[in-house]
Amino acid sequence: MLYRNFVSEAEINAEYDPGFISDRDLAMERFNQLSSTARSAMPNWYSHQFGTTEAEYVDIFPSGVANAPVHIFIHGGYWRALSARQFAFVAQKLVEKGVTVVLTNYGLCPEVSIGDIVEQTREAVAWVCRNAEQLNVDSSRLTLSGHSAGGHLAAMMLTVDWEEYGLPKDLIKGAIPLSGLFDLAPFPHSWLQPSLKLTEQDIAQQSPLFLPVKSSARVLLRYGGKEQSEFARQSHTYADYLAAQGLSVDCKAVEGADHFTVLDPFFLNEAEFVTDILSFS
Repeated sequence: MLYRNFVSEAEINAEYDPGFISDRDLAMERFNQLSSTARSAMPNWYSHQFGTTEAEYVDIFPSGVANAPVHIFIHGGYWRALSARQFAFVAQKLVEKGVTVVLTNYGLCPEVSIGDIVEQTREAVAWVCRNAEQLNVDSSRLTLSGHSAGGHLAAMMLTVDWEEYGLPKDLIKGAIPLSGLFDLAPFPHSWLQPSLKLTEQDIAQQSPLFLPVKSSARVLLRYGGKEQSEFARQSHTYADYLAAQGLSVDCKAVEGADHFTVLDPFFLNEAEFVTDILSFS
């Protein structure tokens, strides 16, 4: 067996490549259009480079509310594609509700490792907290979410001992990993490996499922009801792991959603994820 009950790369790819059941190009075109419209509706957004490389930037969407809650969103792309720019649409409804939104960007594999991406994401979160006054946000009301690889990165932020960085232990009040990947063990046996170059050490050190949680955040795990079964299994396995460590966790499908439309509850009229995020603080 390569991983669990999978005996071939083709079987793993069929479970973990969203392109097997969804039109990735069409989804990306839709995201780009939605984000262009959202940026037009939020013309006071701006970008800031927090790290030493060009890829280490955040896009900031101010709510205009003094001392506002702040939500950080981490984009996906299997650690090897996409950017924060394509996900501005997640911010609009939150901004309308008085939440300042920060989208984090990072370097991509194979130019950097997944460990490097985790570190860059940690630095982005720390930068937001250390610059709360400048951003006009209340860092004691910080929440985060992430999609796909971003769901993995959001979960990795729950393993950080923030006191080691001079920040409050309970820095993160709530997290929503969406279609997250919490066990990296299948990916060395997949089409992703030439880009990811994962080692056994990487799997042990960068899989949230194998690391102690250092956060008391409330966690909502969501995945698309139309996604392959491994996305659901990863989320439910991780939910059990979090619950065993005493965290408040809720895990369920977004009915009718695939790997890409799972993000729709950020901007539909009912804006379910917006309501969830507001409930954290």
